[in-house]
Amino acid sequence: MMNTLETLQQRFGFDSFREGQEKVINSLLEGKSAAAVFPTGAGKSLCYQLPAILLPGLTLVVSPLLALMKDQVDALLEKQIAAARLDSSLTSEEYAEVLSKARSGEIKLLYVAPERFNNERFRQAVKRFRISLMAIDEAHCVSEWGHNFRPDYLKLARYAEFCGAERILALTATATPRVLEDICRRFDLDVSVRTPFHRPNLHLKAGLAGSAQEKMRELYESLRQREPGPSIVYVTLQKTAEDVAGQLADQGFPARPYHAGLDPQVRAETQEWFLTSDHGIVVATIAFGMGIDKPNIRAVYHYDPPKSLENYSQEIGRAGRDGEVSLCQFFFHPPDRIPLENFVYGDTPTAGSIESLLQEVFGGTDELVLNLYQLGREHDLRPLVLRTILTYLELDNFLEALTPIYTKYQFKPQTSSKEMLSHYQGEQLRLMASILKHSVKKRIWFEIDIEGTATKLGCERGQVVSALDTLGIDGWLEIKASDLRFRYAVRRRPEDVAALAQELHIRAVEREGAEIGRLREALELATETGCLAARVAAHFGETLAEPCGVCSSCSGETRSQINEGIGGDFELGEIPQGISDARTLTRFLCGLTSPSLQKAKLHKHPRFGELGHISFARVLEEACVLLEH
Repeated sequence: MMNTLETLQQRFGFDSFREGQEKVINSLLEGKSAAAVFPTGAGKSLCYQLPAILLPGLTLVVSPLLALMKDQVDALLEKQIAAARLDSSLTSEEYAEVLSKARSGEIKLLYVAPERFNNERFRQAVKRFRISLMAIDEAHCVSEWGHNFRPDYLKLARYAEFCGAERILALTATATPRVLEDICRRFDLDVSVRTPFHRPNLHLKAGLAGSAQEKMRELYESLRQREPGPSIVYVTLQKTAEDVAGQLADQGFPARPYHAGLDPQVRAETQEWFLTSDHGIVVATIAFGMGIDKPNIRAVYHYDPPKSLENYSQEIGRAGRDGEVSLCQFFFHPPDRIPLENFVYGDTPTAGSIESLLQEVFGGTDELVLNLYQLGREHDLRPLVLRTILTYLELDNFLEALTPIYTKYQFKPQTSSKEMLSHYQGEQLRLMASILKHSVKKRIWFEIDIEGTATKLGCERGQVVSALDTLGIDGWLEIKASDLRFRYAVRRRPEDVAALAQELHIRAVEREGAEIGRLREALELATETGCLAARVAAHFGETLAEPCGVCSSCSGETRSQINEGIGGDFELGEIPQGISDARTLTRFLCGLTSPSLQKAKLHKHPRFGELGHISFARVLEEACVLLEH
């Protein structure tokens, strides 16, 4: 077997490791689990890609970023390293082919989203693989103290145990000391490696703009004055991306918008154009740049504020990966914080919504089969909020998550039953033959009642799904599963549902406060009088030996205080019919959708969003006073 340096040189084309990489890789090869906290662009991916080549089994890479999965798989295939991904863009034939290659050992790295573990077919399939390494990207998502908490991440430690992962690698660019401690505790990690956060070639600039027009003028001026080179301009809203890109193009700059609302082909073309351009400017919402390895980005502008210092550090980290000086400039016009704050406030549920959910969950049988979309509509809970509450109930041992199921299975044979069954024998053959016999032929597809078939055959539901999946992986059936249901067992019932609802509501409000606090920490960069680089580094537990000497503050640029009196006076007006609580009224007036507002079609009301320029907190305060009377 090649050693790590030979593998690095021959398979990846590098002569030496970057700081921290070798320690992480050697720890994994020794059988230890590890955490790696490296700044954006510092080479986190190599920490699992190289061991994947040397370890005997499969490396399962868990990432929430579909664009990163595709880019990394494509790059690995170019290096003749066997890799694949499972995501929603694959056809059923492609899905089956990937699983077949993973089972046979033809694939060394398999990329999946954390939500993939909710897939019944995937969980049945992955149990058959030898998982030498489970690499978890964006691992800060596991921590409630992190900036991008995702409830599905809380379950990854259990899933690692479920699939028999022999070692775990948790990776992130943005873990504060508290978040790193949380990651290590949840995954029981043996080793943690943190590399220096500060990059001297990034010159940080931040300041206040008196108006949107002034902000645009400053962007023009900066683009004209600096050395030409690829640039990213980050904005909050899709419409802003279109508007700013249009204005830049009108001024003769090579600028294009990028956001989730564009046609996928246009997004792909824009990304490819930017990757190959020496002077292109992309005006983008925050998703752009994830996993993009372009070393010569000369400037990253925050035309709109970052959501947190963690987001800020990720986004500026895409600049100057070639080590050359690059500009990171933040233009802050105080009203720009309103939409970002309102997004945070809009997610927080009412205590009544939580209590009605708990009444349903604990008011019936000991086993629940839930349609989360329908449940969210009934109790006015956004999808992420609902999943978070259910995860809390799991972690507090009220509920135990069972394997999610699809209630509808369809398949299309690729050959005759006789031909496909001729490749099996014994009990497996008898089970497959019985399953095919119990299916019902429709116009093109066959349908099968999984539960009913399992009952008739006297076997477990999982055995039926596993047999079908084997026929799919082996290429005999094209399978479609739909209508996902989440299953839970009730382990204990709360003594006081109303009290538990209040506890969960307080927890949600605390999370809201933490998110608002993170946003305001980022906004304070615009009025920071000390070294900006030192301020950002300190957030991640690093102390600079001396000020950077090149940021706005170190250069002596002027500062003024943020004006909190944003938005002026306002009136709530008449309460629309169908709204009975202050938070729902505030969502309506600030233009934030919710299941109840959509159900009542109030998102189409002429007054919807009329106070979108006012802080949610100010409108909520007035709404509470109004409804008390």
